Amino acid sequence: MKKYFYFFILITLIIPQSCGVYSFTGGSTGAAETIQINYFPNNARMVEPSLSQQFTIALQDRFLRQTNLKLTNSGGDLLFEGEITQYRIIPIAATAQQTAAQNRLTIAVRVNFYNKLVEEDNFEQTFSFYSDYDANLQLTGGVLENAYFEIFERITQDIYNASVAKW
Repeated sequence: MKKYFYFFILITLIIPQSCGVYSFTGGSTGAAETIQINYFPNNARMVEPSLSQQFTIALQDRFLRQTNLKLTNSGGDLLFEGEITQYRIIPIAATAQQTAAQNRLTIAVRVNFYNKLVEEDNFEQTFSFYSDYDANLQLTGGVLENAYFEIFERITQDIYNASVAKW
């Protein structure tokens, strides 16, 4: 029985060390300790006043929840900056009376990612996603919050995957 106990201790000491800095969410931050996520201004043709702040916070939250990086205002090992390039609402389904039955909100974000420690990982890429909602509803209040939640979840996960998960 003692033999198994020593084997278990040995394995628990060796495995975490061999994997480096790795999280169970699928991302590896390497030797990075800090992350800087700059404000993403809304430069889309259609401007929603709170969109920039809400998106920036959602991206910060994603990395703070899924990594052990510390958020900093300047000099981060990993740096994200960019802009919101599209905020568009279009009808996607019609009724028999030729009116919109469903609308689609699409948001696109251009991201510049810089890894000061591994410069080969740097990229510039546009990420976008959409949320569909009933055309009889106004895109305000809870409908808008739900759409933002759905869109931000997908876009921030895609940014996370491209930058630290390398998917």
